[in-house]
Amino acid sequence: MSLAKPTAHNVSVIGYGLSARIFHIPLILSVPGLRLHSIVQRHPKPGNDAREDFRDVRWFGAVEEALRDGEVDVVVVCTVPEAHFEVVKGALERGKHVVVEKPFTTTVKEADELIALAKKHSRLLTVYHNRRWDSDFLTLQNLLRTHTLGRIASFSTHFDRHRPNPPPSTSWKSRPSPANSAIYDLGTHLIDQAVVLFGMPAKITGFLGSQREGGGGVEDSCSVVLQWEGGLVGRVEVGVVSLEVEQARYWVRGTEGTLRKYHLDPQEDQLKAGKRPGDPGFGVEPPDRYGTLTTLSPTTNLPTRTTYPTISPPATYTEFYRLFAKALAGEGEVPVRPEEARDVICLVELARESSRVGRTLDVDLSV
Repeated sequence: MSLAKPTAHNVSVIGYGLSARIFHIPLILSVPGLRLHSIVQRHPKPGNDAREDFRDVRWFGAVEEALRDGEVDVVVVCTVPEAHFEVVKGALERGKHVVVEKPFTTTVKEADELIALAKKHSRLLTVYHNRRWDSDFLTLQNLLRTHTLGRIASFSTHFDRHRPNPPPSTSWKSRPSPANSAIYDLGTHLIDQAVVLFGMPAKITGFLGSQREGGGGVEDSCSVVLQWEGGLVGRVEVGVVSLEVEQARYWVRGTEGTLRKYHLDPQEDQLKAGKRPGDPGFGVEPPDRYGTLTTLSPTTNLPTRTTYPTISPPATYTEFYRLFAKALAGEGEVPVRPEEARDVICLVELARESSRVGRTLDVDLSV
């Protein structure tokens, strides 16, 4: 006698900071096959209380309570980065499937242990590299897929903001810790995108430090140069001192064309403003934020610049959880394989070591 499959998998979100409230819970609620079962929040406070925001959802004051609950099928780990390893390990050992915010872990060693543990317990493990579903990134992917830019010679990707003042002393981001470094935070997004586009580089050079006066020992910025076999050079830039009307996003130069793009994908700002997946215009970039494509005119053989529309309709970050729900149902792979996220952490460790020793390093995935 076969038992009917559950209509939805119960999801417990561990943590109730910005990541959980903005980047995970709204998406989970929008995807059939997933049910928000519970939220773990250790210290609710007025204006930030999961019990008030989600009265029909179970609340836990400790991680262990969620891991003990036999109704929980999936845990989404939105804790501070340095806690990822222990929480994910505990969840896998309790037989839960796991989504973990980036950065996956602090070290490759930790990532390898978690990957092995997931295989041992036959559980799904994936990492929330949601910016694979930025509309401008998908637009760039399509340009490369169609060879519109020809052979790519250089690739520059930015995540710059003007935040010259340090975060509040009460914030975990103010604590000097490798996991709190800009390269683990925003840098992992950009490195992941670069690897998705071009594969693993052959060499890496890192420059990590603080652009803020005083710094406080926190690496708030990074510049990473990636070199691929064949001559392609990529630059990953994260900065907190960038006073611009339009922040740079991509500059990709090839033998047949150049793409320049400013502004970040709109989904983060829309989610913060209360817009939700399925709302009109969600994820759609306005025309005044489109990139520009420069190619040679077939008539004059001179460079000609045109506005290049961002792909629409956009897949949006919902695609991550839609694919994850399908994987839970046995209908495909997880949206981001943990091995891929592990290789990103490998590049992060190599970049930090390169910055420390002051030289270019060969990329060795066994680090």
